[in-house]
Amino acid sequence: MPVAMPETPEALLARLDALGIAHRTVTHPPVFTVEQSKALRPDLPGGHSKNLFLKPQKGDGPFLLAVLEEDRRVSVNALGRSLGLPRVGFGSAEELMAQLGVEPGSVTPFGMVNARPGAVRVVFDRELMQGFEWVNFHPLTNAMTTAIRPADLLRFLRELGHAPELAEPPAAAP
Repeated sequence: MPVAMPETPEALLARLDALGIAHRTVTHPPVFTVEQSKALRPDLPGGHSKNLFLKPQKGDGPFLLAVLEEDRRVSVNALGRSLGLPRVGFGSAEELMAQLGVEPGSVTPFGMVNARPGAVRVVFDRELMQGFEWVNFHPLTNAMTTAIRPADLLRFLRELGHAPELAEPPAAAP
């Protein structure tokens, strides 16, 4: 089911405020890669991620949003297999917009605000969510980054009707 009117960054941040969730947002030039975002680090302490929007190659399962620690090296298919999916591929830009309401370069767990419960399975790298006091994600645009406590992000996703999971992604072969 496509997103008719995706949430705006401002409305997303207002939702966090309404739930009493502490957060801090920094505006910056758009970033499209982990390397570009690393240049912003003096203003963005805490954990950072790379976010993979994947779909099962066969069958009708939900899409998968894998939220990994930014330096984690992983085989996409090994990741899929570790999560019970024999083969996965990257979702298209159209599927990304329809499911999470964001464009490539802005993939974020905050996009779950636009996802119908059950349509996208969100799985977090355990190391990312347990190793940092604050984690940083784009609030639906890659021209901003929002810091939030991991437990608060998980609570927010549950409030939206999602069931976030923690996992230990398999290491990539050397």
